[in-house]
Amino acid sequence: QVELVESGGGLVQAGDSLRLSCVASGRTFSNHAMAWFRQAPGKEREFLGAITWNGVSTYYADSVTGRFTISRNNAKMLVYLKMNDLRPEDTAVYYCAAQGIGTWGTINPSEYDYWGQGTQVTVSS
Repeated sequence: QVELVESGGGLVQAGDSLRLSCVASGRTFSNHAMAWFRQAPGKEREFLGAITWNGVSTYYADSVTGRFTISRNNAKMLVYLKMNDLRPEDTAVYYCAAQGIGTWGTINPSEYDYWGQGTQVTVSS
């Protein structure tokens, strides 16, 4: 069992940067690949990127490649999403998710076992 809690969201202006954090609890956290998703009102949950259990590899959606970076610190049980050059269309609730042990990088939300409650990011123009 893994519990996830996101933080770091808020109201920013276009062009600003923001770093979201996801703190985990549970003995198996370091064995799970992790991912970040977001969901805007009226839209489906969107995959942003993923990171392997050991942090060696990352994978990003085209929409955020070059602007967003995922990292993790297993000793501190933390996963980060650093977002640069934010745009109004980045406004959404942002979620971290843990994938089943042995897999990583899938974009389908249904393939993730554990989710946080989300943190709101609002980007004003």
